[in-house]
Amino acid sequence: MFRAATVLREDALDERSLRRLDNRELDTVFRSSRAGDLPRGRLPGTTLLFPGTRACGPLARLVHLVAWQGKETEPSGRSLENLVGPLGTRTIRALLSHDRSWVDGRKCVLIDYSRTSVVARMVRDEIRLVTPGLYLGVIWLWKRRVGWFTLRQR
Repeated sequence: MFRAATVLREDALDERSLRRLDNRELDTVFRSSRAGDLPRGRLPGTTLLFPGTRACGPLARLVHLVAWQGKETEPSGRSLENLVGPLGTRTIRALLSHDRSWVDGRKCVLIDYSRTSVVARMVRDEIRLVTPGLYLGVIWLWKRRVGWFTLRQR
């Protein structure tokens, strides 16, 4: 049985527990979660590089310090910008909506860069609410799934 099934039964699902899951287990968590509402406000984020390995935690902290800190929605709630660099500079805008996931065809929150960014036009993020206030996201690059991240709604 997947450790994901054990994690899903617990009430304390957080970034730390998600970092311990491997790609297959994260896929199970994503598939078993609902889309949730469009997130609003400042959304601290965590990258999940090499999930399920000892490297995932240190890499998440390093990426947070130097490259990516999360996302922040516009007041309308229909778009957001990434918080990039050590100062969390708002850049790389994307549109927010509900759509069908490329993972399983079920509803997700789509973060769509194709119409708003020349630099990230080939990126598609999909998120689902895994526990109140915590979204798990899958990153698509040129229609290939390449990674995972989390967003926390305060």
